[in-house]
Amino acid sequence: MAFASHNYALPIFLSLLALIPFEGTCGSHLNHNYRRDRRNPSPKSLHFTLFQHETTNKTGFVIVNGVEGSEGKSETSTPFGSLFVFQDPLTAKANRSSKQLGTAEGTSITSGLDGLSSISVAKLTLRVKNHKGSISIVGGTNSLERSDYPVVGGTEDFLFVHGYVTSSPLDVKATTVVYKIGFHLYWPPYPPPAP
Repeated sequence: MAFASHNYALPIFLSLLALIPFEGTCGSHLNHNYRRDRRNPSPKSLHFTLFQHETTNKTGFVIVNGVEGSEGKSETSTPFGSLFVFQDPLTAKANRSSKQLGTAEGTSITSGLDGLSSISVAKLTLRVKNHKGSISIVGGTNSLERSDYPVVGGTEDFLFVHGYVTSSPLDVKATTVVYKIGFHLYWPPYPPPAP
């Protein structure tokens, strides 16, 4: 009978332990960042949309033509292993003649045998909403669908920024392909100034 009471001792002890609030290094990082008081204001964020205009053999070039013969080849695909580089304008509206607010420069390597997916690395230099600098992104691209890229670095006003960038092709059959680029950027909270 004494053995049976020991079976309940551990769950009861763990239940009581769960009720004790832990502070310090075990505190919740997410809750700490979103406390709203004078000592630790809510984090800064920035959300906006720009449009990337990519014209083959003008702002984007195939440097290495990949292996021919992949299945699913279409006018929007590139052969497996193709290396593509670009330096495209980023504008305020889908119209190329609208105000240029930045530049997207980078490279893509076709990584899917269907020719529709690639691995992309880009630096986006921006001058928007009282912010100037660049952000770096890396990730997988689908030629026909929305792609999401994590932000992996930044410079100037975008130093220490986190977040993600979305890219959605608007018209892939035109001479100049236009992508809608969504920016979702977040800065970490900074410690309060010393008294």
